[in-house]
Amino acid sequence: MRLVVARCSVDYTGRLTAHLPLAPRLLIVKADGSVLVHSDGGSYKPLNWMTPPCTLTTSRRGDEEAGEDPEGDWIEQWDVVHDKTGDRLRVRLVEVFEDSSHELGVDPGLQKDGVEAHLQALLAENIDTLGEGWSLVRREYFTAIGPVDILARDGSGGSVAIEIKRRGEIDGVEQLTRYLDLLNRDPLLAPVRGIFAAQAIKPQARVLAADRGIDCVTLDYDALRGLDDAESRLF
Repeated sequence: MRLVVARCSVDYTGRLTAHLPLAPRLLIVKADGSVLVHSDGGSYKPLNWMTPPCTLTTSRRGDEEAGEDPEGDWIEQWDVVHDKTGDRLRVRLVEVFEDSSHELGVDPGLQKDGVEAHLQALLAENIDTLGEGWSLVRREYFTAIGPVDILARDGSGGSVAIEIKRRGEIDGVEQLTRYLDLLNRDPLLAPVRGIFAAQAIKPQARVLAADRGIDCVTLDYDALRGLDDAESRLF
């Protein structure tokens, strides 16, 4: 992972257009190829970013080019182009305060809290609750950016990646999107569709999931545990 603290401007062009004027920011280049632009406040999310697969190229400006450029005295430019969509993230560095690289190694993955871990185990044991003919491939299916909670086969034999949360929010949909992007590069699995499963799913997460072609499933913890007796319910 490379960490750069610099005064920079950022432009994103492609399916949308966005501009960040000159200011000090933290730039993160991760081993999976993603590039993230952070400020020192406002949110834990990046101000702008590019997800893999993408290509990063850097260039330094010559003296002649500097004299003709109306955008100021930038010293280095990063061009990050998404390999599939052609979207482009351009970062122009004017002053670099810190530049360091660190080898983090393989991450063991997020340790689920008790409820999420139990939901994962229960759904794996009762995978047929998602549909007739479903089968479990494995829990914690490894990818280069972390394990997918459940990899399964649906009734037609298609691959399905399932991400499980206690409370379903936008971040969980983004996480599953990254997993699907990697899994669909594996010819033995592709095409792989996604299911976002949680005890409660926020409306914004449902909208984003629908936009990404991901199905949402609300999990009933007691029903999966066999504690929900339908015959004893009034409605």
